[in-house]
Amino acid sequence: MKIFENCHLFHYPFEKVSAAHWQKYPNEYATHVVAVDTLDRKVLPDTGVLYTERLITCRQGVPRWILKLVDGAQECYIREVSYMDLKSRTLTLLSSNLTFSDRLRVHETVTYSPHHELKATVFRQEARIEALACMKRLANLVEQWSVDRISQKASVGKLGFENVLKQINLSVFHQLPVTSSDANS
Repeated sequence: MKIFENCHLFHYPFEKVSAAHWQKYPNEYATHVVAVDTLDRKVLPDTGVLYTERLITCRQGVPRWILKLVDGAQECYIREVSYMDLKSRTLTLLSSNLTFSDRLRVHETVTYSPHHELKATVFRQEARIEALACMKRLANLVEQWSVDRISQKASVGKLGFENVLKQINLSVFHQLPVTSSDANS
């Protein structure tokens, strides 16, 4: 098993970062993400936490030698479950691969939480990658390729997310004054 860890400070308040998460795709840096479909969304009655389940469709640049080993295709599916807790001001994402999961398991946890001193948001990411029994001979090679790929996508993903945050920050939502002619319409 290999583990990838990443931490970053986004210089935006938690409210903007958590709002940007839902608008993250599509963006010019994440061209591998083909679609994001919301499967379920509800407020959990016991906690008031917003629960969301999404299916993310990606077209990865998987090397041919791996595709031949796993008899797979370039398109893959990821299940993402998120918990938005407004009381504790945390957004937690749990993702796992659905494609190739009988051969390679990737479990990722991401948390966004406010920085205690700055008007910023702390991003923490951990991915656990494990090649299963049918891949044991090549496990280390496949796991290391997966870690390298996640690291590369994390760097590019950070750029894309920063771009989405800038767009949200530049958006000005202001209420237009109501004139007497508008009020009578």
